[in-house]
Amino acid sequence: MEPHIVIVGAGQAGLQAAETLRAEKYEGRITLIGDEPEGPYHRPPLSKAALKEGFAPDQLLMRSQAVFERKGIDLRINTQVVSVDPSTRCVHLATGETLSYTGLVLSTGAFPRPLPEGTMPTDAVHVLRSRRHSAGIAARLQYCREHHLPVVVIGGGFIGLEVAAVAQEMSLDVTVLEAGPALIGRIATPVLADFYAKAHRDRGVKIELGAMVTKLDAVNARAAKIHLADGRQLVAGLALVAIGIVPNDHLAHDAGLECDRGIVVDACGRTSDPNIVAAGDCTARRCDDGSLIRLESVQNAIEQGKAAARSLLGLQQPFEEVPYFWSDQYGLKLQIAGVANDVTRSVVRGDPGDTALSVYHFSENRMVSVDTINAPKEHLLARKLLKQGVTPSQEQAADPGFDLSTLLAEHAAHP
Repeated sequence: MEPHIVIVGAGQAGLQAAETLRAEKYEGRITLIGDEPEGPYHRPPLSKAALKEGFAPDQLLMRSQAVFERKGIDLRINTQVVSVDPSTRCVHLATGETLSYTGLVLSTGAFPRPLPEGTMPTDAVHVLRSRRHSAGIAARLQYCREHHLPVVVIGGGFIGLEVAAVAQEMSLDVTVLEAGPALIGRIATPVLADFYAKAHRDRGVKIELGAMVTKLDAVNARAAKIHLADGRQLVAGLALVAIGIVPNDHLAHDAGLECDRGIVVDACGRTSDPNIVAAGDCTARRCDDGSLIRLESVQNAIEQGKAAARSLLGLQQPFEEVPYFWSDQYGLKLQIAGVANDVTRSVVRGDPGDTALSVYHFSENRMVSVDTINAPKEHLLARKLLKQGVTPSQEQAADPGFDLSTLLAEHAAHP
């Protein structure tokens, strides 16, 4: 069979896989399939800059068509893959066409977690995952401003808080409903969660914790009604449901690949089928201790895309970089290095202010992650420390007068 690598999913991970194949001198066919009406685009701005007036949608596009043509990548947009058959190494399209492959990359991403049961469709209820979703929310924010209608965000994670920040900056009445006991509960430690709760409340956003939404329905054509478990009802011109994402692993599952809250892969992006790899938000990576980890970030999509592409070429270059994440709200640049698992103590470095914060997290005596706000140099240093396995003492981490970079020099001199 003629060498042909098919990539299902034209997001960040899929694009990275395609370009890595060419960078590694693969000369066979590459088909990059996306089900949206445009080619690969940047997703982080969808909850931030893309919602604001004056934003040019073309700024989102990652590559022009000319780039794909020059690199010999056959980009197919508006194309739905309905099934994958590993036994015949074929991908079946909704058009009836069948593509044979010698290697397959699944970079199918994720979709918004479903709305509560009993939700009735209304123009006021939105989710955010795609460029189309973002455009709809942007239009709805303008509608709320023109008609003096409030905004309710259901879910206190990064996406919900970023949209809440944009809405507040438009002088809209904003309420965030979080079912859990703290904001950003899945990845944030209490210090960071409290910082963001205060940042939003200080700017007039109402934050309600432990607020369980039971149903959404329409008040009229203009607004939605949000029903809470305690019997209250809120009315909103925009009700954004931002309660997380679900890995889009149905193609893999139906093809018989191992899945567990995502397509199970190793550090090289390899699935349970030797001819299929996977990358991005659709995956769950098996760690050395047998546990699974899901990382929803641009960095993960890029690094997994590289590793997966190389695996198909017989190159073993695992994704081993320190995970990092970021969020922008109100001019507060949050950067997280590492993953805050099994944290036993968190140490604030210096005196936290309203616009800056650094928190070092330890599991026993080992540093596992660092949160910084408006401190990009400290973030980069933290990533270097974590990558080298260099842990400051908790006293050193708490002392702004101690130069943590000296620990790297000592490690290099005495590894």
